[in-house]
Amino acid sequence: MSADQGGFTNSWIGSAMYGALHKKLVHTRRVRILASHLAAMIRPNSKVLDVGCGDGAIDSLIMQQSPSVSIEGIDVLVRPGTRIPVRKYDGIHFPHPDASFDTVMFVDVLHHADDPLLLLREAIRVGKNVVIKDHLRQGFLASPVLRLMDWLGNAHHGVALRYNYWSETEWASAFDTVGLKQVETRGRLGLYPSLASCFFERGLHFISRVEPEIS
Repeated sequence: MSADQGGFTNSWIGSAMYGALHKKLVHTRRVRILASHLAAMIRPNSKVLDVGCGDGAIDSLIMQQSPSVSIEGIDVLVRPGTRIPVRKYDGIHFPHPDASFDTVMFVDVLHHADDPLLLLREAIRVGKNVVIKDHLRQGFLASPVLRLMDWLGNAHHGVALRYNYWSETEWASAFDTVGLKQVETRGRLGLYPSLASCFFERGLHFISRVEPEIS
């Protein structure tokens, strides 16, 4: 085995090990709390498309809390045993016709995208409003902390890690560019236990519901 191969193997083993630890200590709590926040932002009787839905665990809990809501997903990597119906897509074009959903949802997805604006435009095409959970690059050591969280949570799933985190100003500019306005935003989501929140929470996470500007 070459040194490069060994390095890759060690990196994969390391990400799998830390990924298992992340799931035990963080993931279950994160899924539960995010589902609660998101369910509160999705209107009753909504048909929802979750872009980059992963295993659908968050969606399953949302539908338990809001039984009138129906959710299906699309992802570039469809995992086995998903908890909602999931279709594979190319990471660019949503395989759905115009105005086919009430809400399009991105949960920690846009910072992985090559072109987040393209995905936002696709969301506007197929949905009436958009719910986004993502990060804010603000405060002390924000970028390295976000990169660490991303690697721990995603590397072992084979998710592309582009570490494309935006500041609050950059998010506002992106929404303005594609013609979206923020109608509801939540920060300080409580995703981490009290001690960990001082390092991993701060102002690094937000959820926003955005809608197209009416011209």
